[in-house]
Amino acid sequence: MCGIFACHEHPNVRAFKPTALRLAKLIRHRGPDWTGSVIVNNTILVHERLSIVGVNSGAQPLTSGDDSITLTVNGEIYNHHVVRKQLKKAYSFQTLSDCEVVIPLYMEHGIDAPKYLDGMFSFVLHDKRLNRTIAARDPIGVTSFYQGWSSKMPRTVFFSSELKSLASVADKIITFPPGHVYDSLTNKTTRYFDPSWLEQTKIPTNPVDYQLLRMTFENSVRKRLMTEVPYAVLLSGGLDSSLVASIAQRETIKARGAARASLLTKADYDLIKPGTNHLVAMAPQLTTFSIGLPGSPDAKAALEVAKFLGTNHHSLTFTIEEGLNALSDVIYHLETFDVTTIRASTPMFLLSRKIKAMGIKMVLSGEGSDEMFGGYLYFKDAPNKEEFHEETIRRIENLHLSDCLRANKSTMAWGLEARVPFLDKQFLQVSMNIDPAEKMIAPGRIEKYILRKAFDTSSEEGTIPYLPDNILWRQKEQFSDGVGYGWIDALKDTAELEVTDEDMRNPKPEWGSDIPDTKEAYWYRTMFDELFPICCAETVDRWIPTWSKQTDPSGRAIDSHVATYKK
Repeated sequence: MCGIFACHEHPNVRAFKPTALRLAKLIRHRGPDWTGSVIVNNTILVHERLSIVGVNSGAQPLTSGDDSITLTVNGEIYNHHVVRKQLKKAYSFQTLSDCEVVIPLYMEHGIDAPKYLDGMFSFVLHDKRLNRTIAARDPIGVTSFYQGWSSKMPRTVFFSSELKSLASVADKIITFPPGHVYDSLTNKTTRYFDPSWLEQTKIPTNPVDYQLLRMTFENSVRKRLMTEVPYAVLLSGGLDSSLVASIAQRETIKARGAARASLLTKADYDLIKPGTNHLVAMAPQLTTFSIGLPGSPDAKAALEVAKFLGTNHHSLTFTIEEGLNALSDVIYHLETFDVTTIRASTPMFLLSRKIKAMGIKMVLSGEGSDEMFGGYLYFKDAPNKEEFHEETIRRIENLHLSDCLRANKSTMAWGLEARVPFLDKQFLQVSMNIDPAEKMIAPGRIEKYILRKAFDTSSEEGTIPYLPDNILWRQKEQFSDGVGYGWIDALKDTAELEVTDEDMRNPKPEWGSDIPDTKEAYWYRTMFDELFPICCAETVDRWIPTWSKQTDPSGRAIDSHVATYKK
């Protein structure tokens, strides 16, 4: 991924260029490899590049052969080879970049171009002949993207990968909606991603197909290994990241271990102890990372998974003081004051810095599974399958304000790209069209039962297990809980010292009706206000569980949480 900044129809774009470059520099952490800019008509596009695919030839902005179309993209297009083959008219590609396919798709399909993309992306494209700018965001909003306007320049429209680049030039800013495309010719933003499962009135009735579920997810992980740089997996030890690591390890062996496996003699195989996972014996060392307070439940589980899979595992720790010291930076990069997001983002932010320092530029992560399968423990309180399904849709539609925002910005703060296999379009199509009754928590059926069952090979003779049984069937821990319960306790205790009872009784008038209901939430909001103007707060969503009276979003606060782990 990268960082993009664009301004359409500026009244004096050449005089604005130094400002545009300065604003783009604010997000250079997203793309430390190179900076490019192009001015066309009254529009400027700036790109801060993180090179992952087409490393030697993919500098942006990209242009068509006749220079009539200019494009800047943040993201990865996984089906770019397929798109190239399916173009109706031959197109002379200028680079090996996966993103360049957007140009010929636009030439053939106009604003419908995003419909043909499979990936995570935000892009701004300018058509010189029509003086037209279009902008689009991937279906779920894995990449961050914002749009802004200035009351002083009513015809001007700004776009940026992060809020901070717009805060000084726009007085109205929105989060660009996922699955939508903007067209300057009509000045309208329309939805292009409209699968049937998004209609809450249509409750799916498909029975679960475990083989299809498994196969589709394996393919999702496989396509996200499209890279020319070192990669790794973020391994928390929970079900989701562990499945990603298991499949990635298998794919790594297929891609890079074939030659090594062919060199193994019968004597080598005889040395493998009976019952040993053969992945360990043949693994070309996929790298995995975990982070937590010393002795955290996630760190213990992650180490067990890593040993089982045979990965080159790095179990990193952080102290409560290091986490507290990073909070202001986390809020600056995350651009939110949501309690859950900040709690979970801080360890991920610290981990990402260490990963990037080790020379890795891309990681796979496990976000999205809990939303589509009802994995959060509060889902047990769903009164029926209809409301269960409606809640999964609501959570998926808001992922760009929570978990996707966390995964994208915590990593990109250090120029590290995170890819999320669970949010693959095809996998969403399969999983979200399953009868929600199959997903509901019930006696004998733990949360995410059908996902666990899809990867349970205990009845398949001769099949190497994906995970140890105790990991495959391990109860959900929210990431901010799993890194160590002391982390959340420390945040609450510190907030008690930072925010007085008098503060709580007298919230700021400019907050309107969005009043923090805990001292921790109040503390984060005040830090956010110190970093961003009040108009930026409109882009933030504060999450609380449905069907629950609790104000603390921690999974540990849910009544059904079993106290398996000690603090």
